[in-house]
Amino acid sequence: MNLKALWRARLALKYIFFEMLPSFLMGAVVFIFILLMFQAIRLTEFVLAHGVNFTTILQIMTYLTVGFLPIILPMSLLFSVLLTYGRLSNDSEIVSLKSIGISDKTLYTPAIILAALTCIVSAQTAFYLAPWGNRQFEVLVSRMSQIKASATIRAGVFSEGFFDLVVYANEVDAKTGILKKVFIYDERNNSSPLTIIAQEGEIIENQKANLNMKARSSILRLRDGNIHKTQDETYTRIDFLSYDINLFDPIQFYEKQKAVQSLTLPELNKKIAEKTDKKEDQLRLEAEYHRRWAIAFACMVFALVGVSLGMVSNKRSARSSGLVLSIGIIIAYWLMYVTFEGFARNGTLPPAVAIWSPNVVFLLFAYFSQKRAVN
Repeated sequence: MNLKALWRARLALKYIFFEMLPSFLMGAVVFIFILLMFQAIRLTEFVLAHGVNFTTILQIMTYLTVGFLPIILPMSLLFSVLLTYGRLSNDSEIVSLKSIGISDKTLYTPAIILAALTCIVSAQTAFYLAPWGNRQFEVLVSRMSQIKASATIRAGVFSEGFFDLVVYANEVDAKTGILKKVFIYDERNNSSPLTIIAQEGEIIENQKANLNMKARSSILRLRDGNIHKTQDETYTRIDFLSYDINLFDPIQFYEKQKAVQSLTLPELNKKIAEKTDKKEDQLRLEAEYHRRWAIAFACMVFALVGVSLGMVSNKRSARSSGLVLSIGIIIAYWLMYVTFEGFARNGTLPPAVAIWSPNVVFLLFAYFSQKRAVN
């Protein structure tokens, strides 16, 4: 393939390229919908259990969609390429283009150009945008969990996970929020956990409390009780008439460690360079690093697979067969990816080898499929 051949075929290549764009966008919408459907139960839980409003649900869906983008883009590209080249093959347009001297390699060009552009966008989303979406999602879920926790203390039941406290109350007044005969185990400071017993307690929240962390504050005010503290074989008891426990600290909340998926590329590189003592954590970080590059490069792999399969004549509807075939390829790819990712995380294979193996396998599959299409 040379520039002269590309120039002669420029109108045909332009035609194929712009044929792929609508189906690429349609594929993105379809796969976003499918992935959100898998989250339907979780979203329903937010509505029923956390009592969140419609605006918050839209926020959650937005953050989830942003987090899905690095994998949605390669899937949409595969769907678009299969659909376009499948239709061209079924309508005998591929044969017509070849009859006027356009080679198979030249016909690959529009898909490769679109794949290169998608690869760049997918990489940027994987390195920066998706981690932002994942972080915003985990922050939002934590906020909702804490808002829910302040309303879920039940009489006669030990409530675990209540702002990292274990709380028990003999009586709970749902209207006033007053707790009677309160027992609290506070292990937020692992070196010196506290046991607190009080005759009465009350949860006091800022009237402006909502999902805006800066405007939110919450305390548990205890009355007429005592604090028991044991540290280094030393026992201390403190009696009090009134004692406030700060339940919510926005600064401390924002300093909580990010999940690996929420780390941007510079943050991920820094973590890897620090060489954590735990081998599992180090392997997980390295696997995540290679995963982001491999998923971005999967755009190029899927484009080659899509063209080689799409150029094989198919008597069924190009649209329906393209969707079914793309889903089948995606499932096969992800099953292989999950398997090899497990090998990377348990140290069976080096992370680089394990994470890139599915791409290598599918590149070989594309090569042999292209050979079959030519023959």
